[in-house]
Parts: sequence; structure tokens; C-alpha cells
Amino acid sequence: MEGGGRPSAAQAALLVASTALTALVYSVYRQKARVARGLEGARKVRLDGDLRTVLLEAPGRCVPYAVIEGVVRSVKETLSSQFVENCKGVIQRLTLQEHKMVWNRTTHLWNDYEKIIHQRTNTTPFDLVPPEEGAGVTVRVMKPLDAAELSLETVYEKFHPSVQSFTDVIGHYISGERPKGIQETEQMLKVGTALTGVGELVLDNTTIKLQPPKQGMPYYLSTVDFDTLLQKQEANVRFWKILTVVFGFATCAVLFFILRKQYRHHRERQHLRQLQDEFRQTPRSVRCPRAGRAARVP
Repeated sequence: MEGGGRPSAAQAALLVASTALTALVYSVYRQKARVARGLEGARKVRLDGDLRTVLLEAPGRCVPYAVIEGVVRSVKETLSSQFVENCKGVIQRLTLQEHKMVWNRTTHLWNDYEKIIHQRTNTTPFDLVPPEEGAGVTVRVMKPLDAAELSLETVYEKFHPSVQSFTDVIGHYISGERPKGIQETEQMLKVGTALTGVGELVLDNTTIKLQPPKQGMPYYLSTVDFDTLLQKQEANVRFWKILTVVFGFATCAVLFFILRKQYRHHRERQHLRQLQDEFRQTPRSVRCPRAGRAARVP
């Protein structure tokens, strides 16, 4: 090792980068673990006639993090699909996505590239109601587009390939971009969909509302049941935990390598210093026997 036993610039940079990545991955793992713990501790409430009583007895008429399952029903009007007949919903998302190939000058390969060139989302107020008819209790879903997981069903999808002439092909090779086409997609949250909502449940005058929680916990509107949603989050936590362990071992390996090199350099310097001390303590006649004999010649 050069520089008086200090790590080289490359080794120091590698250690700093490895430590920073480990810290970043660990912070993501802690955040995911906090989300999973919060989701596991969410209060399950039933969408029935006792729900209003539960909220009246809760502090501030609010359950900060609640799980509720129901069926989507529009409040007034519904949204109609632009492509599918008799398809009604409360959220509609129309997307135009460009697909093309881009030449990578480093790898000398054509890579797929996707870009959303237009997206529009339409919403209309909707409630969650019990699957049974006539239960008489509803929960108004607030700010659905703020949900961390909003399950929308793809009801229409069509790919429009690009029509290219020979001149266009030559131009694409020169520019390094080769269009493939435009993909048109329509997604909807349809009326009658079974939905699991996780968020803040509050009684506002006579209206029960489900809205984004205030503690920074994620807001879910998912078509899967709560147990599946929880298992998905726990699997995500395990993935980031394994990633944290891997990066932690990598950082420890880099640190061990640097410390080992420093220790070996320290031992070499000690050995060299010991040899120098022994050389200084050796008598001059022993160090230079020929010079001593020459001095005694008459």
C-alpha cells in the first residue's frame, strides 16, 4: 500500500460507495418494515350497521389506520369506457405509450425504450358498500388517486405499429432511434369491484369517509384481500432485508481488505525499522572488516 499506509484513493472511494449503498438499502428496509408493521397493526372493521357506533366510540370519531372491505358503487354518475360497451366505472385512465429501440453507443446494442407521451385520468365520487343488498351503510372513498396502490383493471389495449419506409429506416440507423409503435391502453376501476381499503376512517357529520392517513402510512385501494396485501408487503420486507445483509457483507469485505493491507504494510515497516536499528547497533569494525584491516597496515 502506498501513501504511508493510508488507503489509496480508489480503495477509499470503493469503501465510501459501499457504505453509502448499504446505508441507503438499510433505510429502505427500515421504511418497508415500518410499513409492514403498521399494516399488520391496522384495525379491521366490518362494513355493517355497527360501523357508525364503532366510530362514535372512537377518539375523535376516527380510526387512524383501518382496514375495510366493500364493493365499489358510484355516488351519482359513472364513467363509460371509450372502447368497451357496457363497461362502467368510477376511475378511468387513458394512456398512450411510445415504444422504440435506442442504439447504445457503449454496448453497441439496440435497447428497448418506453415513454408515456400522454395520460389522462378521470374520476367520479364513489362509495364502498357491503356485498349484501340493503345493508344501508356506505363509506365514501376520498382522494383515490393518492393511494400508494390503486388497483385498476386493463379493459382495452392495442398496439399501433409504426409504418416505416426504406428512407425512414436509413434515417433511424443514422439517428440511433428506431420507433416501434404506440400502445394505447384504457384502465378502469369498474362498478361492482370488490375493494380492500386501508387508511384513515372518520365519521364526518353523517358521512363515513376513508381517506389517506395522517401518520405518513401508505393508503391502499387494492382488489386483493387484506391477507394477500399483507403477505406482499412482508415479502417486500424480506427482499430488502436480504439486500441489506448482502451489501453489509460486501462493505465488511472491503473494510477487511483495506485493514489487512494496512496491517501488512505496518508489519513491513516494523520489520524494516527493526533491521535499521540492528544495523545502527552493530560495531563499525563488524560492519566494515576490510576497512579495519587496511587501517592497521604500516
